[in-house]
Amino acid sequence: MPRNFLVVDPEKDFHVIKGLAAPARVAVLKLLRRKGALNVKEIGEILNLPQSTVSLSVQLLEDAGLIRTESQRARKGNQKVCTNIYDEIAIVFGDATEERRNDGIEVAMPVGLYTAFDVSAPCGLCTDEGIIGLLDVPDSFLDPARMKAGLIWFTRGSVEYQFPNNARLDNREITELEFSMELSSEMPGTNPDWPSDITITINGVDIGQWTSPGDFGDRRGVFTPDWWKLNGSQYGMLKRFRVTPAGSYVDGVKMSDVCLDDLKLAQRHSIRLAVSVREDARHPGGINIFGKGFGNYDQDIVLRLTTK
Repeated sequence: MPRNFLVVDPEKDFHVIKGLAAPARVAVLKLLRRKGALNVKEIGEILNLPQSTVSLSVQLLEDAGLIRTESQRARKGNQKVCTNIYDEIAIVFGDATEERRNDGIEVAMPVGLYTAFDVSAPCGLCTDEGIIGLLDVPDSFLDPARMKAGLIWFTRGSVEYQFPNNARLDNREITELEFSMELSSEMPGTNPDWPSDITITINGVDIGQWTSPGDFGDRRGVFTPDWWKLNGSQYGMLKRFRVTPAGSYVDGVKMSDVCLDDLKLAQRHSIRLAVSVREDARHPGGINIFGKGFGNYDQDIVLRLTTK
């Protein structure tokens, strides 16, 4: 499996540095890297730490985007299973960050700048100042104000985004492609145990499906505006969907054998991303897509191309 790296800019990525700023949290990261997925109880037993310390560490690491957690059924209730995302984390200063980025191309797309959509209610869009159009009316997705949207949601259907293939314009060969975005399930109110199968499609090819564990509303999102009701979706999980010559991955876990050659990137002027919840999904639990001004990560949908 390819190694997964995170480059941290100390002037911007304060949430990541905070996540690393305790021996217990570093110990959890090292353990998950060595052992693979573990639940909170197992982590505490191996590291000889109280469950309260482990639970807080896991929450802070998840908020920092350094681990992912999923709720799974256990003999008694549910258990939180934790998985490490990155193999290596590098804090890079100044010009070194820019030099590293020269190996790739990054494009950010606001969540409201989709080029096509087919959604069903309940659905809606909003900016950091208020609702766009009418709630639960799919035609509101045509409103020109959608360009300012920081959050969109729907129950079934899809939205598609068209990104420029800047690597082709520069005559550069793409060696890896990654989309990152903050996602959750969607239901009336919220429920952390509300799975939804979200399909990711690039250039008409399904690269795989990720199951969101729930719709999160236990606390306000870090960037979610105060006017947004507390009983509504507050934040999601930052997911990284990566396509390499060897296959497709979500947060370093293989989704499918779809590889770069299947996407025919060298032949296309644009790269199309579709995010959908399908009628025939086993868990059709809707979707929230968080952008700037909402959720725990103040970012749009980001395309990163690694080139040579």
